[in-house]
Parts: sequence; C-alpha cells; structure tokens
Amino acid sequence: MADNNLELGNFLRKARSQVDPEQAGLPPDSRTRRVPGLRREEVARLAGVSTDYYARLEQGRPISPSPGVVDALCRALGLDEAGRTYLHTLIGATAAPSRRRSRSVQRLRPGLHQLIDAFDGEPVLVLGRRSDVLAATRMAKALFTDFDQLPVRHRNYARWMFLSEEPRSLFIDWEDQARAAVESLRLEAGRDPDDRATNELIEELRGKSAEFNHWWEKHRVHQRTHGSKRLHHALIGELTVEYETLTLPGDPDTTLFIYTAEPGSSSGQALDLLAMWTLTGTGAPRPGTAHEHD
Repeated sequence: MADNNLELGNFLRKARSQVDPEQAGLPPDSRTRRVPGLRREEVARLAGVSTDYYARLEQGRPISPSPGVVDALCRALGLDEAGRTYLHTLIGATAAPSRRRSRSVQRLRPGLHQLIDAFDGEPVLVLGRRSDVLAATRMAKALFTDFDQLPVRHRNYARWMFLSEEPRSLFIDWEDQARAAVESLRLEAGRDPDDRATNELIEELRGKSAEFNHWWEKHRVHQRTHGSKRLHHALIGELTVEYETLTLPGDPDTTLFIYTAEPGSSSGQALDLLAMWTLTGTGAPRPGTAHEHD
C-alpha cells in the first residue's frame, strides 16, 4: 500500500458506509441521511470516543489509539475477524513512515516438498506471500492449471485469476472466487504495506483489470480458511470441491490449500476420474494452460 494513512481513512469510511444504523442499535433519527451507513459522530459515540478524535483517525492523522480503542471501533463498525486484523494492522502501520522494500525470494524448505509429495493423490496448492504459487501437486495442476508452465513472476494465484482466460470458464462462481482473491490480497497487503513486490502486483492488476480495480476500491478484506469452489472442468464436467487451509507453525507466510470432495458423490467420482487420467497418462485432452493477457 503506497499510503498507509490514506488507506486507513478509506477503509474506515467504507466500513461505516456498510453499517445499518438500526442493526447497530442506534435510536431512530429523523434527519435525512445523505450517504448510506453511519455518520462519523455515530461511529464515535458507539466506540466511546470524541467525534474529533474519530475524524482525525479517518483523516489518517499520525495518532496511536490504544488496542482497547481499536477494539471498540471494530465493534462499532461490525467488523469480522479479518476486518479486525486489518484495522489493527493499518493503525499500527500509520505510526511508521512508508518505504517500499523487497523481501527475499520465498522458497519451500526440503521437508515441505516431501510433505507435498505425500499429498500427491490429492489437489493441493501451496501459496506464499501475495498468493504466489510455491508448489502444486499433479492433481492440483490437472484441476486448475499447471503453474509450472508459466513464467516465474506470473506464478501467482490472483494474477492468474484476473489476467488468464482459463479461470473464467473453469469457475462457475468466478465472480465469488475472484472477489475473494482481491479481498485476501488486500488483507495480506495490510500486513506488510511496504513490500515492493506486493505493491507492484497490485498496481499491475489495477491497471490491467477493471474488475480487480472495482473490487479493490471496495476496501473489503477476507481471510481464506475454508470454503468451496464450483467448477466446470474440461475433462470431468461440473463438480464442487471443498477446501481447508493449513498455515504452518513458524512459517505464517506459507499456506496449504487442500481440496476434497465428498466420497461417493458425483464430485468425488469426478475427482477419482481425474486422478485416474493423471496416473495413466492416456493422452486425454488437457484443460488450457493459462493463456494470459499481456
């Protein structure tokens, strides 16, 4: 994020615009609301701070509220766990000057490669910082795409989702999946707003994808811990896969996404068929391999 103070103000304004005053417990108000959601003074009252104090926060002024005040703001704005984490991170980030920097290239240690090999018969993706794809089992490559065939800098889940043609035909619920990718990337960008590679990725996607830019401007955050994906696969037809995530202790920047389907269901049978094809190498037609826009 190029400007932490600006992002804090934008996030607070978007968050309060999405709060229903009645659901927040405010008494009926006869005044006409020119904008949706809560007014600044209403957020301040619900959080137990002065309107001036909250206004300065929304303006991104260099002040450092206590964790208790931040928690009160989270409650007033009805933020979920991802939103709470993001707000705490943003307020902490505004206390330090912003400077872009690059972190070292992220690589999997040998033991993790061995762990991934043990999942060879299941679709497993390993995502790193900014949703870079660090590893994928043969089943994940067959189910989604073979990221190893992409240039190294293009091996990124969010980039593939928006700049490749393949996901739009692969995911029946592409809009839901794409929006979740945006919101997850924003949550991660908030954790390290000065990382150069993350900012360059965001700038590229905003410049090349109107849909990414539209959802980015919503300032919503999401933490992917579990969920489902609905696919129309070129080889095995329609199926739904569930996923669970595993973040490794001592390595919070690396997350395993493990995809499954209910045994015996039509989706489970479709995955079994895909596994058979990947093992036998029968030469069955493969899904497209990530054709990307320049």
